[in-house]
Amino acid sequence: MPFLYETHMHTCQASRCGKSTGKEHARFYKEQGFAGIIITDHFFGGNTSVDCTLPWEDRIDRFWSGYEDAKEEGDRIGLDVFFGLEQNFGFDEYLIYGLTKEYMKAHPEMERWTRKQQLEEVHKAGGCVIQAHPFRMRFYMDRIRLGAEYADGIEVANAGNEPLDDARAWRYGQEKGLVMTAGSDNHRSPAEELFGVALEKRLTSIDDYVKIILNRNEIGLYVPEERFELTGKPE
Repeated sequence: MPFLYETHMHTCQASRCGKSTGKEHARFYKEQGFAGIIITDHFFGGNTSVDCTLPWEDRIDRFWSGYEDAKEEGDRIGLDVFFGLEQNFGFDEYLIYGLTKEYMKAHPEMERWTRKQQLEEVHKAGGCVIQAHPFRMRFYMDRIRLGAEYADGIEVANAGNEPLDDARAWRYGQEKGLVMTAGSDNHRSPAEELFGVALEKRLTSIDDYVKIILNRNEIGLYVPEERFELTGKPE
């Protein structure tokens, strides 16, 4: 029986587009049989709800509030809750795992990292980077920019995507031999459809997930079967 983890989700406490609190998310995922969730609210380059006129440390405290709300409830009900974030560069977005609150408070320059700097500095801090929904097109993303060189892998299935977006990402990941993950990009719980990863062992910390990605270990994708009807296999 695999352990299911949500890898991509947003709370109303730190993401302007979020509709549910961390606590509400935690309760819903527990009911759905997930072992855990990773809160990845929009960071300051994206659709954040954090007041960017506040002092840096206060901004980080506000940013962590959705995760901390989920973590408190997760500890109470027996759900693993880990921290991550999603950063936006205009046309491409990246999920970052493995940073601590202390690290973020000590590195205000992270708000201005380039893609290359982001990958290098996150690695130095012991974390990893996944490009989120690389083939998605939206009003705020008017072109596709593939950033595999700035990431440790790509998200090939996202519940907020069109199926063709995911088919393209899966094909691209297969052809390039990339680490591939999946996530719901959930903004509201209850949600109609959940994606995620299915792991052989339960995570004890976000560092365990980072190691799986950096070591290029096999990651099971928890995705509706019909989502990949268009993928086929590379010749």
